[in-house]
Amino acid sequence: MATLDTRQQTHRRVLPQPAALESASVDTPGVGTKRGVDAAEAASGVHHGRGETTAAPPGGGGVTPGPSGAGEQGREARTRPPAVFVLDKHGTPLQPTTPARARKLLNAGRAVVARHTPFVIRLKDRTAERSQIDGVEVGVDPGSRHTGIAVFTARGGERRGRYAIRLDHRGAAITKKLRQRAAYRRGRRTRNLRHRPPRFSDRARPSGWLPPSLRHRVETTVSWIDRLTRWAPVRAVHVERVAFDTHALTAGRPLEGVEYQHGTLHGFEVREYLLAKFGRACVYCDAAGVPVNIDHVHPRSQGGSDRVSNLVLACIPCNRAKSDRPVQEFAPGRAAAIKARAKAPLRDAAAVQSTRWVLWRALDERLPTSVGSGGRTKWNRTRSRLPKSHTLDALAVGTLDSITGTVDTVLVAGCAGRGSYARTRTDRHGFPRLRLPRVKGFFGFQTGDLVRAVVPTGKKAGTHTGRVAVRATGRFNITTGTETVQGIGHRHVRLLQRADGYAYTTRPETRPEQPASRAGRLVSAQGGHTAPALLRRRSKSSSA
Repeated sequence: MATLDTRQQTHRRVLPQPAALESASVDTPGVGTKRGVDAAEAASGVHHGRGETTAAPPGGGGVTPGPSGAGEQGREARTRPPAVFVLDKHGTPLQPTTPARARKLLNAGRAVVARHTPFVIRLKDRTAERSQIDGVEVGVDPGSRHTGIAVFTARGGERRGRYAIRLDHRGAAITKKLRQRAAYRRGRRTRNLRHRPPRFSDRARPSGWLPPSLRHRVETTVSWIDRLTRWAPVRAVHVERVAFDTHALTAGRPLEGVEYQHGTLHGFEVREYLLAKFGRACVYCDAAGVPVNIDHVHPRSQGGSDRVSNLVLACIPCNRAKSDRPVQEFAPGRAAAIKARAKAPLRDAAAVQSTRWVLWRALDERLPTSVGSGGRTKWNRTRSRLPKSHTLDALAVGTLDSITGTVDTVLVAGCAGRGSYARTRTDRHGFPRLRLPRVKGFFGFQTGDLVRAVVPTGKKAGTHTGRVAVRATGRFNITTGTETVQGIGHRHVRLLQRADGYAYTTRPETRPEQPASRAGRLVSAQGGHTAPALLRRRSKSSSA
């Protein structure tokens, strides 16, 4: 298959597509090896970043496709540390500042720490009336397992990232618990116990009801937007309402031939649909982490159409080997399965599609909210030459001209819950084997609090920062980003932040030259982006 030149007009009989599509998943990022890239392609200036391909001009620098389809010179987005949220003396949010400025305010005694994670300071000598507040905006990229949230400043179509949060949902855990509860109830009905009439047939679901696992995604996302409005002067919210524009895909009928050229973003909508549907992997050899192309199951030379049900993803070697042969001839053993996958509906995006309207309505009741599709988000991110991640997608949501700044660290907020109501533990037969205390707090601490323990001597000597698990004996366990330290005396523990239902870690933002690993590298445990560094430098300057 010949490589298409995006700077030339697409022929009406050819489906618009780039030379290679991204194949690395956002929820499970991985690094793969390049396959099928010969020396000619390597010498032509094509560079790969997490499965995406962007062409570079001979003189250096990337070519960014403009809205008109012609290539225009792009500019690398500047990377800087996350900003620090600032409150005035009355708790009103002010414009976020830089870590260096926040450190000076803390050292001078003009500010105090209001929150550890995310790091928020409160000024003691400033009010909102005496301050210039330009305001910030928030971008939201909803996902089934992770949701990206980006705080940025927007001026004249130019966005500059100031803060990034990746919210990890626990929808799978909620679904598992609900299934266990249903199994317990079903088991009780079938046992030889006292008769209890069934009541499940009397339950009525209100209009707009969502399963608990889906409602959890909406409520946690809206909760974090409410939190950000308390820490920053949020003026507007941009949310990705759909992963792809279904109207652009079908328009009530299959789009054929020249209709695929209608609209600048239409090709991106089709590719986003296929990437989400097939998990960014080749359907013929299951290769992941490699560049992939759009392939026709039934070749166009033999009467195949450009309908989405006839399109799949294929890596470069499989795409070249298949050529214009039918799938029955190229892969006879997998032909039936490939055809079934091509015609099957998209299941991975069902959770996001089911909650898109509820999330939009909830956000629109709070702040002015604009929406965009996943195809436009990917188009904006590709123009800005940014890699694939939830937080960078959130930064690229909606209508914009350019992205001139990103953050180098992402705060990962994992939904950890607030504990259990059960005060006993059972064995495999259902009999109680352990009774828990009726109170959850000991020595002023509660399980889930963010603490720092400074142990001067012994095998556990050192500084340990993380979530604490309290015990009535006063010997606590502290879970950091890398390990769990057991048996630390409560006298060495200092409270940093009360438990709020989330476990915090930090990780570096994905860069084109430094792809993220599959599991993600944790930088610091339970701490904010700049809080540990600010507090350490402040203590050093105070001691000096």
